[in-house]
Amino acid sequence: MGRLFLVTLEGKSYSCKHCKTHLALCDDVVSKSFHCRHGKAYLFSKVANVTVGVKEDRLMMTGLHTVADIFCVKCGSIVGWTYETAHEEDQKYKEGKSVLERYKVSGPDGSNYWVRHETQIISGGEEDQV
Repeated sequence: MGRLFLVTLEGKSYSCKHCKTHLALCDDVVSKSFHCRHGKAYLFSKVANVTVGVKEDRLMMTGLHTVADIFCVKCGSIVGWTYETAHEEDQKYKEGKSVLERYKVSGPDGSNYWVRHETQIISGGEEDQV
């Protein structure tokens, strides 16, 4: 194994809830209206300190997308996914952007978003759910 280099983000940031590694800046949030299996998710223009998994096609609420899961570089926890290709013309804006699942990260104030398992999550928006 090589030496692990982490980027320290300057400003308010979201971090991995397990190891507190910085993942993205608040200023890089594109949308807070995304959804995933576990609740809220945020779309970011850029993220840091992640590794990218294998690309795969996924049928999401907004159509077919080629995506790859992203993992915290320090602890290896899956924290979201990145959009490689959007197959629908009106979804092209997502390409090159990443989604962080809110329950897998700590907010800029250090808060965590917890999902109660007995609560059924219903997605009513137009954004993606994996």
